[in-house]
Amino acid sequence: MDHAADAHRTDLMTITRHALNEQSKFPESRGDFTILLSHIVLGCKFVCTAVNKAGLAKLIGLAGETNVQGEEQKKLDVLSNEVFIKALVSSGRTCILVSEEDEEATFVAESSRGKYCVVFDPLDGSSNIDCGVSIGTIFGIYLVEDGVEPTLDDVLQPGKNMVAAGYCMYGSSCTLVLSTGGGVNGFTLDPSLGEFILTHPDIKIPKKGKIYSVNEGNAKNWDSPTAKYVEKCKYPEDGSAPKSLRYIGSMVADVHRTLLYGGIFLYPADKKSPNGKLRVLYEVFPMAFLMEQAGGQAFTGKERALDLIPTSIHERSPIFLGSYDDVEEIKALYAAEAGK
Repeated sequence: MDHAADAHRTDLMTITRHALNEQSKFPESRGDFTILLSHIVLGCKFVCTAVNKAGLAKLIGLAGETNVQGEEQKKLDVLSNEVFIKALVSSGRTCILVSEEDEEATFVAESSRGKYCVVFDPLDGSSNIDCGVSIGTIFGIYLVEDGVEPTLDDVLQPGKNMVAAGYCMYGSSCTLVLSTGGGVNGFTLDPSLGEFILTHPDIKIPKKGKIYSVNEGNAKNWDSPTAKYVEKCKYPEDGSAPKSLRYIGSMVADVHRTLLYGGIFLYPADKKSPNGKLRVLYEVFPMAFLMEQAGGQAFTGKERALDLIPTSIHERSPIFLGSYDDVEEIKALYAAEAGK
């Protein structure tokens, strides 16, 4: 890569320009999605700034409340949630919002209502704020039929019905990864311009990777297929090199690395969490959507992740996602276990 030439590029593909280019492929489009996306992008920019000065602004302390998941809320969690709720409602393009931080779904007033449902985790991995590890925002978007009164059933749909999904990672740089169903693109925030610039066009995950990512502290509670798979990662029977273990404990950061370098991310069910720990609507589905769009797979231990039909907005599920061949291996182990 010619970094010197890159530094003087004048033809910059911003995320807004990219969305408008995509929109032009659909003559019937009224630009509603582009407007919604611009409000999500604004929320991401705001949270990025807040994360960067969290220590200075004393935002890293506890807010003193507990959210619906029983986790202590950080001040930054509360702030991020408010920012995204307000940004999404003010877009005038949403009708239902589901946030990790709110027990109930938010139904937008009729006067500000649009045709999109947005499910999101405003600040995933926030327990890592204090030690400077990358954290992020995850979101998924559903479309509701025009002229129909929105209900919770419009959100409790399988992930394959999403029209778009993405995440924004706040780390050494601020990176927004997005798919609208036609592949995956990555944009990096240029602070001097205040714009997200296309830096990772058409991301494709390698078919097989050399990294596995799992919390091995839970190993004693794993089921047999997960235990066998991790054992194969460490001690391959075919004479190949063992996989490297990389686990950050922030889903956005772990999935981002998996997407770029290949490999597999595992958050299995175990004896302590028989239904898994990650939430279906705003963690599992968006990441599974992105993985499939990039040529990978996502599996729950029973079925394709995007085929799952949630019954409640905070439902949890096990998840195995990443390179196509690596997920095939874990699927084969679960199939063998089921066939016993």
